[in-house]
Amino acid sequence: MNILETLGMYLSYPFVRYALIVGVLIALCSSLLGVTLVLKRFSFIGDGLSHVAFGAFAIAAVLEVSNEMLVVLPLTVLCAVLLLRMGQNTKIRGDAAIAMLSVGALAIGYLLMNIFSTSSNLSGDVCSSLFGSTSILTLTLGEVILCVVLSVIVIAVFVFFYHKIFAVTFDESFAQATGTDAKKYNLMIAVIVAVIIVLAMNLVGSLLISALIIFPALSAMRLFRSFLSVTICSAILSVCCALIGILGSILWATPVGSTIVAVDIAAFLICWLIDRVRA
Repeated sequence: MNILETLGMYLSYPFVRYALIVGVLIALCSSLLGVTLVLKRFSFIGDGLSHVAFGAFAIAAVLEVSNEMLVVLPLTVLCAVLLLRMGQNTKIRGDAAIAMLSVGALAIGYLLMNIFSTSSNLSGDVCSSLFGSTSILTLTLGEVILCVVLSVIVIAVFVFFYHKIFAVTFDESFAQATGTDAKKYNLMIAVIVAVIIVLAMNLVGSLLISALIIFPALSAMRLFRSFLSVTICSAILSVCCALIGILGSILWATPVGSTIVAVDIAAFLICWLIDRVRA
């Protein structure tokens, strides 16, 4: 059986189609905000919030909540708001605030899962939460619909407020001088990032989410210079890498999250080489 026949067989299963739909949408949403985060030097906010999402996941597991999203999403969004507020505090710098939240949430989450564990495979649950494992291949139709709805909202917000996000990204002081409420749009960006991170936990796990956000943006920056061109290129690269990573993980029986990130790294190296040759 050749590769195309094997792929055709796997694509006949609903759970594989669900994984591809969710993977493409998450990759697209991540890439849109990734450019803004890199340019605003907020790259580590994704890493910090991903650890917060792990802590929230642990709380949901301890409380035995049937729909973990009901706990994880509100807590992660709340921490995104707190993180932004703490970053504006002159006594606690932004990087220190991220470190406090990320390390604290990760430690408390793992502690809770150990003390109140209701699972016979704690190490497997932790590994799945941190690295994605195969959880993307166990999505239900309800989870796919929720992901589609949230992804459409994220994309619509980005497109609708594109010019404001562009202004706040490049020159926040000038944007404020022209009447743009920079704090409001920074808050909006933080909330959208929190939503993306919660969605991406099933795809790549909490420890690898930053790679999904940052690598496509950095790759696109090697090829283009304008904000719009970089954003479009980043979206295309991210979606292609997600598709290749998911299909590759199914064919080679490798972890989904790690495979996607490996493809993202390969794409970055190719873009870097193109930039070096062109220079």
